[in-house]
Amino acid sequence: MNLVIPDTTACRTSLEVATAFHTPALLNHSVRAYLWAAAYAQERGISFDAELLYVSAMLHDLGLATAFDNHSVPFEEAGGHVAWVFGAGAGWPVERRQRAAEVIVRHMWDEVDVEQDPEGHLLELSTGMDISGRNTEAIPAALRAEVLARYPRLGLAKEFVACFESQAERKPDSLAGTFVRGGLAARMAANPLDA
Repeated sequence: MNLVIPDTTACRTSLEVATAFHTPALLNHSVRAYLWAAAYAQERGISFDAELLYVSAMLHDLGLATAFDNHSVPFEEAGGHVAWVFGAGAGWPVERRQRAAEVIVRHMWDEVDVEQDPEGHLLELSTGMDISGRNTEAIPAALRAEVLARYPRLGLAKEFVACFESQAERKPDSLAGTFVRGGLAARMAANPLDA
C-alpha cells in the first residue's frame, strides 16, 4: 500500500506544532491516526482532502497538551479552536478553518457520516482504532507492522488514560468523562495494537 503524507506548508507546519507540544507517544498516535485513516480510505475508495485530514490528525489531541488544556471546555473543542487559529495563520479561508475545527470535534463522536464529512468519519474511525483497538482488523497486517515499527506506541495507553482521567475529573460532563466511566482503560489495555 502506497501511503503518502501530503507535502504542503500546512502539513509540515502542523507536524512541527504537534512535535513541539505533544509527548512522543501522543505525536506518534497523531501520525498513526492519519495513516490508518488514509489506508482505510484508499482501500475503500473514500475520497478525502488529504491536507485537511493530515492537519486535523496532527492537531486533534492538542487540547490534551498542557499549553492548550482549557479548564472549561472539552479537549476536542479546545483542539478545534487551535486548528481554527492554525488555519488562519496558514492563510486558509474561514470555511476551511471551520472544517478543521469540525473534524477535530467530531473525532470524539460515536459515528460520523462518511457522505457528509469524510475527513471527520476517517479521523473518528482511525482514532478509535489506535486508542481502543476498534476495527483494527481493517488495517492490513503488513501496514500495521510497518507503521508500528516506524511510529511505536511508546506507552500510549498509560499516558492517554491519565490524560482522559484528568479531563474527566475536571470536566465530568465531557465525552472524555463519558469514555472514562465507560471503561476506556480496560479497552485500551486490550488493544490488539499493543499485543
